[in-house]
Amino acid sequence: MAAAAASSAKRALLPWARDAHHALARALQGCGGGGLRGALQMAGSRWSLLQCRWRSSLPQLDSADRSDEESGGEIDWDNLGFGLTPTDYMYVMRCSLEDGVFSRGELSRYGNIELSPSSGVINYGQGLFEGLKAYRTANQQGYMLFRPEENARRMQHGAERMCMPSPSVEQFVHAVKQTVLANRRWVPPQGKGALYIRPLLIGSGPILGLAPAPEYMFLIYAAPVGTYFKEGLAPINLVVEDSLHRAMPGGTGGVKTITNYAPVLKAQMDAKSKGFTDVLYLDAVHKTYLEEASSCNLFIVKDGVVATPATVGTILPGITRKSVIELARDRGYQVEERLVSIDDLIGADEVFCTGTAVVVAPVSSVTYQGHRYEFRTGQDTLSQTLHTTLTSIQMGLAEDKKGWTVAID
Repeated sequence: MAAAAASSAKRALLPWARDAHHALARALQGCGGGGLRGALQMAGSRWSLLQCRWRSSLPQLDSADRSDEESGGEIDWDNLGFGLTPTDYMYVMRCSLEDGVFSRGELSRYGNIELSPSSGVINYGQGLFEGLKAYRTANQQGYMLFRPEENARRMQHGAERMCMPSPSVEQFVHAVKQTVLANRRWVPPQGKGALYIRPLLIGSGPILGLAPAPEYMFLIYAAPVGTYFKEGLAPINLVVEDSLHRAMPGGTGGVKTITNYAPVLKAQMDAKSKGFTDVLYLDAVHKTYLEEASSCNLFIVKDGVVATPATVGTILPGITRKSVIELARDRGYQVEERLVSIDDLIGADEVFCTGTAVVVAPVSSVTYQGHRYEFRTGQDTLSQTLHTTLTSIQMGLAEDKKGWTVAID
């Protein structure tokens, strides 16, 4: 009976834990009349460590009603916003700081995870996240990812800054594919949205005293989403924040760490309470140069020249930003990555934002120190052209001459 119980517990564990459970099972089988206490003594400290790891990191199944699992749920695809709709599965992979290499991961039912109160992510903010989307193909039979290897490399760059091990590019892309396939019934019909994919890398191991966590978890979950801003595809209205700052030189503004996002909540909530869509942040030194919005990069267009703030450590190097720069240059535009001042913004003909969530969002107005400045929007703008070109590539409606898309069949 004791051996059977150990076998059942072993099957519930993630792969990294199974070797230790084999040791326990062998001890149980060989304990004879010594009972469970003798078996545990034989397993020794390895079993004790396993218990601690199991309690701190094993994904726990949620209690959500899955009665609609076969039907695909009741989602109004025509009115899908950007928010959390829990899907069926998540992907989990782990490693220790000592090993520095992630083990083979596996899918688990979507649900809560348990963390030690002293985990590195809770106590010291040691965590990163990424965001990318999966789209249905035109024939509705397959799925498309957009430049997932860029997300993987950006996570690796962030992990180096945050003293964390990270998955390889191959591991990252494989995990994303598995997550999409496991949740494929949640991918919206083409033109109705996308499956937003959220990879997380967190210091899951316990640590007291400022230092890197001893263990790390790589986790991916997904949710079907529509447009990011409540305006949908309509032009948005921004306000410049000149007292609160998103990042500073030498900080972590250039990597996608979780610690970059909570500090913008106050400014963002204040802006939304006044009717603005989002906030534009200024540099923390001169308070003159534009950086980015809360979750997207900024572009301005003046006399046919496109400019965007240079990513010099305080601005996230967006993957959509990088793609839009290349697409604009392909169309013959001069694109400058440089310091963009408030005066540059005020004198612009056109302004737009880019990001995985927002894609390409035209800006109707920017308010700075009580003055509202308006910009050109509509069908004949560069932002509209870039939006159409980019989404056509992402959804497989246009030929991908750049090798940016990855098919999932």
